[in-house]
Amino acid sequence: MKKSILVAGVCVAMGLTAQAQVTTTGNNVPQIQVQGVGKIKAVPDQAVIRLGIENKGKTADEVKKTNDAIVASVLKYLKDAKVPEKNIQTERVSFYSYKDYTDKKDYYQASQTITLTVEDLSKYEVLVAGVMGKGVNRIDGVEYKSSQLASYQTEARKLAVQEAKKKATDYATALGQKVGKVLVVTDGGGSMPPVFRPMYALKGAAADEGVDQTLAVGEIEINTSVSISFELE
Repeated sequence: MKKSILVAGVCVAMGLTAQAQVTTTGNNVPQIQVQGVGKIKAVPDQAVIRLGIENKGKTADEVKKTNDAIVASVLKYLKDAKVPEKNIQTERVSFYSYKDYTDKKDYYQASQTITLTVEDLSKYEVLVAGVMGKGVNRIDGVEYKSSQLASYQTEARKLAVQEAKKKATDYATALGQKVGKVLVVTDGGGSMPPVFRPMYALKGAAADEGVDQTLAVGEIEINTSVSISFELE
């Protein structure tokens, strides 16, 4: 029969409450199971911008032609700016009719969202100003990323293991025992919470102000967790 003793002491990791657990398995090997969390903060070097193009009018043909022309102009600008095709993607397209209850008339609205990945943040302001000049009238959000994500994840895993080992050592010492070899390692996964700028419209004077905004990338956090069972000696 498997016996277990819960040792007081908890940690909060990624919204979950973790406990250290000392157990004796069927082969009478005493062990302790602990969780560790590793976190790395980094300055992002990439941005994913959601560009919105939205137009409305009295006829379906008029609205579609206007929107299509702007989309074509934006795509041509990005191509001329040497943005790789893999960094440009149509994310959403919509076209619908609606009634304006103010003047009791029917209207049509077309919109399209283009996702633009900027791999060189020094080009951010120029590219945003350029697409705005071609007719983009909405920025539906900016997400910051890192091209070195894999490297940061490796560092976060190392920190998670170090924390787990320290916890195991602390508990073992309190119990008058020592931490032995690793028996089981379970990867708890990780995450890099996206950092967004809010959605805002770009029209008239507001668009001009948008060009002059300073890019504030801040930091992103890469975290991972691990569960490790150590033998107790």
